[in-house]
Amino acid sequence: MTLEAKALDTSAAPSGGASEKTLRVLEAAILHDRFTDIVEESGLAKATVHRILATLVEQEFITGDSDRGYQPGARFLTIAGRAISHLDISSIVEPIVERLVSEVDCTIHVGVVNGFEMVYVLRKDSSKPYRMASRVGLSMPMHCSGMGKAVLASWTAEQVDRLVEAVGLPARTEDTITDPDRLHEELALVARRGYALDLGENERGTVCVSAPIRDHLGRTTYGISISSIALEHPGASIEQFAPQAIAAADAISRALGAPAA
Repeated sequence: MTLEAKALDTSAAPSGGASEKTLRVLEAAILHDRFTDIVEESGLAKATVHRILATLVEQEFITGDSDRGYQPGARFLTIAGRAISHLDISSIVEPIVERLVSEVDCTIHVGVVNGFEMVYVLRKDSSKPYRMASRVGLSMPMHCSGMGKAVLASWTAEQVDRLVEAVGLPARTEDTITDPDRLHEELALVARRGYALDLGENERGTVCVSAPIRDHLGRTTYGISISSIALEHPGASIEQFAPQAIAAADAISRALGAPAA
């Protein structure tokens, strides 16, 4: 009998019992490699977990044993790879972004890392009469954009230095950070508080607060920003939306399958 048939065969258990137990053990085995941790996470008896794990190993959904630990198997990785290859970030984040726009009534951007730049992959406008100059597909430097700094804060100091060496820190406005030491200080602050600000550093007269988005591997490869104009949000007043930016970024990270932080 195949794993699918076993998982769906509930004749020996209450409705949904066998399939639910199989899924619980599979999820626990993906998240935890040790047998004792899998038992604890699944909440099932050791004998039941051992039997289901043996079936999962036989069907190549996982690999390993109780002595060496368990890892995702070839069959699971094939399915996961196909799912990831069809991942459409825009369709995943759009409902979250729509809710965020309604909450803060500012323009929302989502961007992805592309080398040493950030590229906009989604933009949703507010109800305000003005429109930002940004557009989907537009790239921008990382060191002077909120999303870029939110991502850079997850990089090591050596990685940031390589960016500086490769592309420099060109000034976009008089407020752009152009000194490497100052950039490192700024990124340390971003890492501590969990969000970044762009107060006219990338484009004169525009401001934003940004938060990092993690992908299915836990890497910070995306960012989200709440953007406005300085006339409406002078000084650092856009910072009031930092909690909403962080909450939306966390929701998107979970939707992308990011591991728990």
